[in-house]
Amino acid sequence: MVSRVIPVDTFDLVIFGGTGDLARRKIFPGLYRRYLAGQMPPDSRIIGAARADLTPEAFRETVGAAIAEFVPKDRQDPAVIAKFLTRIDYVPIDAKGDGGWTALADIMRDGVVRAFYFSVAPALFGDLAERLHKHGIADGKSRIVVEKPFGRDLESAQALNAVLASHFSEKQIYRIDHYLGKETVQNLMAVRFANILFEPLWKSEFVDHVQITVAETVGVNGRGAYYDKSGAMRDMVQNHMMQLLCLIAMEPPYHFDPDAVRDEKLKVIRALDPVKPEDIVRGQYLPGGGEGGYLEHAENPASRTESYIALKVGVSNWRWSGTPFYLRTGKRLRARASEIAITFKAVPHSIFDDAKGWLENVLVIRLQPNEGINLMVMIKEPGPGGMRLMQVPLDMSFADALGVDAEDVSDAYERLIMDVIRGNQTLFMRGDEVEAAWAWADPIIDAWDARSTRPQGYDPGSSGPEDALMLMHRDGRRWREIKE
Repeated sequence: MVSRVIPVDTFDLVIFGGTGDLARRKIFPGLYRRYLAGQMPPDSRIIGAARADLTPEAFRETVGAAIAEFVPKDRQDPAVIAKFLTRIDYVPIDAKGDGGWTALADIMRDGVVRAFYFSVAPALFGDLAERLHKHGIADGKSRIVVEKPFGRDLESAQALNAVLASHFSEKQIYRIDHYLGKETVQNLMAVRFANILFEPLWKSEFVDHVQITVAETVGVNGRGAYYDKSGAMRDMVQNHMMQLLCLIAMEPPYHFDPDAVRDEKLKVIRALDPVKPEDIVRGQYLPGGGEGGYLEHAENPASRTESYIALKVGVSNWRWSGTPFYLRTGKRLRARASEIAITFKAVPHSIFDDAKGWLENVLVIRLQPNEGINLMVMIKEPGPGGMRLMQVPLDMSFADALGVDAEDVSDAYERLIMDVIRGNQTLFMRGDEVEAAWAWADPIIDAWDARSTRPQGYDPGSSGPEDALMLMHRDGRRWREIKE
């Protein structure tokens, strides 16, 4: 299957933090893949900018090394890589001073899309924005991309929004959440709004509950000091998982238009109920498997930061009142998996004598690994001996159903960067959306900080704390098994 390539306008993309880890692992490999796919105009340019005093030639070598390390070998075409690297330039920049800004201004071109990726700490956003305007590098048509964390609470998010708004309009600001760039997340909208089969059933009358799981097998070692200042709630729930919840719960927008979609997501966030203390479980992974526990990795024996959190969330609107949304995410769990599971209610009356072990229909949207969608349905078990029922999946993995190799499905970052160049904000968060999410999350965080309780320990390789199981069991439900 050959995918359609949508062209983009010629651009100059400046990546601040161009020598950083995100640029090396995701941004430059993703841009190379778009170039390989023929989606990048040949006269477009990518300009790295960072503190390191490198020549453009030396910087191109680092980009080439990143492609060699993070792009699959069968996607590495030496001739294409060589041409791609001619599109790369570099300028040493002092984000807090005036060094390098005149040189950057001198190489920017008129008549092309100008985009600026802030792959730096949020503390530098204001400095970069100010100097882009001071030196005449950015104008009213320029676009900026900002990475999370976008604040650590409502107050800091509002301050960041204010700083950016003093130099750029909301139409120019692209707050990136790579989860929204995943193929399956976008397919969630297609499944809902392009199929009459699901939309009439997408409400509390027919949906028993929804589970959203983001599980990781790795711990926080190597980034423990950073993670200990955020935790699972700030790192995952307030942004990534909130966006997934919004896409499940939102009303159909009047059109697939950036603000129409984001208006409906904002309504969901504002309809979220406050979460009761008994509906929250927090955990920290213990030592095991030859590795230290969270406290050792965070280098903070008194830490009360959670590496795991599970919550029961309600949405107070006509569509979802009475249907719980269960969210869980954690480190050092049994398997790496991200999925959304919509569990429909059982039939009101079974006509079959053998109704033991009756299972509900479940629509599973799997984000990683092996992106795809399957629907669990009840059928008759093959063979004689009566009407014995069993549950089987109607499966659609991209690799099998669409004839697309997993490597041919573009990475979230490369898709989102191309949307920036196109000027399409549909998959990016708006300022009021970010602030509404913090307004919901802050009271939860403040409440457990006030109680000074320690998270519950859990074994590495498990499914999380025991209390998380009870969160579901007391409602007569159970978590789906975490597996690759």
